[in-house]
Amino acid sequence: YGGMGLDFSYNIAVAEELGNIHCAGIPMAIGVQVGMATPALTRFGSHELKKQFLVPTIAGDFVACLGVSEAGAGSDVANIKTTAVRKGDEYVINGGKMWITSGSQADWMCLLANTSEGPPHRNKSLICLPMDLPGIHVAKKIDKLGMRSSDTAQIFFEDVRVPSRNLIGEEGKGFTYQMLQFQEERLLGVATALTSLETLIQETIAYTGQRKVFGQSVLQNQTVHFRLAELQTEVELLRSLLHRAVALYVEGKDVTKLASMAKLKAGRLAREVTDSCLQFWGGMGFTSEVLVSRFYRDLRLVSIGGGTDETMLSIICKYMEILPSK
Repeated sequence: YGGMGLDFSYNIAVAEELGNIHCAGIPMAIGVQVGMATPALTRFGSHELKKQFLVPTIAGDFVACLGVSEAGAGSDVANIKTTAVRKGDEYVINGGKMWITSGSQADWMCLLANTSEGPPHRNKSLICLPMDLPGIHVAKKIDKLGMRSSDTAQIFFEDVRVPSRNLIGEEGKGFTYQMLQFQEERLLGVATALTSLETLIQETIAYTGQRKVFGQSVLQNQTVHFRLAELQTEVELLRSLLHRAVALYVEGKDVTKLASMAKLKAGRLAREVTDSCLQFWGGMGFTSEVLVSRFYRDLRLVSIGGGTDETMLSIICKYMEILPSK
């Protein structure tokens, strides 16, 4: 279908390199294409669906987006309300999606919708939805704290008709497919953030090394160089966790727990590194002229997008068998 036939470790290598882009919205947009909207289609989609949607997406001719989150269901995926009702050889879609990355420019959406009245984990399906169909309304581009170069949209569906052949895999398996899809999204996000954090530490070392306060460079203060050493150590530990998870994933193992741990740590470390480094930049760090202030805003999303820290903790607890039953 136009791909190189390589294993997932190559996706991570590319994601780490994309972290060198000093604008997190760009690797995020690419990440949506390769790790959020297409894994389920690649794994479970029909040959016809792959020819129609996957081939042009890999070629870069189509922009893809992922339609999971809703105003009342972000991390709580099971609680989505959008419906796709089967009528003859079509699905009729009603509802809406929120915080959709690339939503205002996408050619198609990997849509998660309720296709039956059954239990919330078995009544959902993934559908390839062309974004030029009648009844699709891109309500607005959302103004955000960070990732400002990336368009994030609110979208409504009003009696949108899509052929039933656009169903990815089996009906009712959408929740399961999406949970698998999330693992690649989370690992890619960790890889991108890792490189950005390393860049920020190096930029801070360079700046504090030449900035003079009270007759010496800021970097000469033990509290500064010790703190930077701690942060670099944390980044290295996160890299080891990421690479272990990826190696197991390539072997076909379930890495949900490790991916959730890596995502949790990446989000918290993103806050810790950006906050500490911005402090060492002083007043300059509070301006829009320097990279540290941009990363401070952009990387805050790591603890929210693709599942919040709290969701990651719940998943980890579930795998440790210590999550209280409802």
